[in-house]
Amino acid sequence: MKLNFSGLRALVTGAGKGIGRDTVKALHASGAKVVAVSRTREDLDNLVRECPGVEPVCVDLADWEATEQALSNVGPVDLLVNNAAVALLQPFLEVTKEACDVSFSVNLRAVIQVSQIVARGMISRGVPGAIVNVSSQASQRALTNHTVYCSTKGALDMLTKMMALELGPHKIRVNAVNPTVVMTPMGRTNWSDPHKAKAMLDRIPLGKFAEVENVVDTILFLLSNRSSMTTGSTLPVDGGFLAT
Repeated sequence: MKLNFSGLRALVTGAGKGIGRDTVKALHASGAKVVAVSRTREDLDNLVRECPGVEPVCVDLADWEATEQALSNVGPVDLLVNNAAVALLQPFLEVTKEACDVSFSVNLRAVIQVSQIVARGMISRGVPGAIVNVSSQASQRALTNHTVYCSTKGALDMLTKMMALELGPHKIRVNAVNPTVVMTPMGRTNWSDPHKAKAMLDRIPLGKFAEVENVVDTILFLLSNRSSMTTGSTLPVDGGFLAT
């Protein structure tokens, strides 16, 4: 059944490409007014041309002060998707300070900051809301060369639970979606090597990677009243990877 978000306003981070972009398009098609946040102006311009009415906000979420300024007057938001993330892959013994700083700034700290801004608005208006954090199967399984990425996503899962605990009394639900490899353009490029892909696919009972729509559909479900009794969850979209 098609979900209807008419009359609601949503904010999506990492909206320029991949899961974020398709989430904006799906919310827009479902009647929501959407604020699209990306650090790449060209991506936002293309998105607005494709979805007239989408409100673009260009900011680097790794910059706390710039984010505060960019979103300080964002207006009422009912639905939030924290999708922006970076994946800087390094062997553990070669992990750099820069990789730690950038990854935790975008993958975790920005989620705290943007969620604070949005949740405070919800609370001041006295309205319920829903927040979805885009996590990963990497939050719960160690993957070679993913030290910092796995760590940020593990922290994001616990942040999701903490947000659900403290925002629940305000009728704000918070959940995470935890995909496997997703066939975004970047995903197709990064996993085009058959040998590399086979090593991962052999660990996925369904034997395939996720399509973008698999993740977007789950995000929309968690944003909707269809999941009105679900909060603090980490929902895998992984073909059974975490079950093995």
